[in-house]
Amino acid sequence: MDISLFDYDLNTDLIAQKPCVPRDNSRLLNCTKEVVEDLRFKDLPTILNPGDVLVINNTKVIPSRLFGKRDLVNVEVTLHLKLKNKIWRAFLKPGRKCKINDTITFQNNLKAKVLEKYIEGDVLLDFNKKDEDIFKDVNYQGQMPLPPYIKRYKKSESDNIDYQTIFAEEDGAVAAPTAGLHFTEELINTLKLKGVLFAPITLHVGAGTFLPVKVNNIYDHKMHEEYGYLSTNTSDIINNAVHNNKRIISVGTTSLRILETIAKLRNGQIEPWSGVTDLFITPGFQFKIVDLLITNFHLPKSTLLMLVSAFYGKEKTFECYQYAIRKKYRFFSYGDGCIFSRENNN
Repeated sequence: MDISLFDYDLNTDLIAQKPCVPRDNSRLLNCTKEVVEDLRFKDLPTILNPGDVLVINNTKVIPSRLFGKRDLVNVEVTLHLKLKNKIWRAFLKPGRKCKINDTITFQNNLKAKVLEKYIEGDVLLDFNKKDEDIFKDVNYQGQMPLPPYIKRYKKSESDNIDYQTIFAEEDGAVAAPTAGLHFTEELINTLKLKGVLFAPITLHVGAGTFLPVKVNNIYDHKMHEEYGYLSTNTSDIINNAVHNNKRIISVGTTSLRILETIAKLRNGQIEPWSGVTDLFITPGFQFKIVDLLITNFHLPKSTLLMLVSAFYGKEKTFECYQYAIRKKYRFFSYGDGCIFSRENNN
């Protein structure tokens, strides 16, 4: 399947640079009906029913952009995947002249040795401190790893709060699960009073989520790995809902990937699980768990747009995107939301 099938034109004026205030006043395109409906995100309770389950990602973004020196050269390092104690994969800028065994020095005597360079463009780093001390240093000297389409002339302290969901608890992501950015305490309380259930999962979103698909045939693309975790309690909530014919609503593509990864490994069942997933969802994928998907509007030619096209149907997805463009919805991480129903449920 050709990558050009997932391309579209977008005026840069529609790329959100800041979040909506309050968060739940962002727009919500309801694509669960025959005719799309323009709502606010705070109207979400009108779409959901008592007993529905919202699966939310409780990962917490770490300020993983670090600034150091390789000899006399200034280097920007973005950590994107923790492999084991002290070992991280990371992107370097500039990285072309970096060599294996080079050492990068940061503040507070934090150092990292380059162990390997990958054809994907990133490197393997071995730090000189334990994990807990690395996290302390990262939280002290790092910056939020905002996507490249969010332009900042200087560091904005508000991004430390804005680029974190209200559900954030588990350190480890280097990108926010942006569908969760729309929720407020008031909205959560309204949903709970209606009888909607919340089920947390963890998927530590990696910077690979921003990597463009560079192959012409999407099936030649290698998906990046991300670590995930699903508890016994969440498993019970989801299985009880399925047993009682209630809907499973994934808040974001990250939650969906965890659920469908487990279902694929466990013959359509949800069970407690931890591990890495590199599940690449493209049109033709057979979904087993998720009934509705809440998400943001995604970049052209991205794996996330392919996932939504697989879930809702490619033609209908692009019709909704063109509608959103005409109606001047705000796109990408700090942008507006949309909600889709699974194609074979329509």
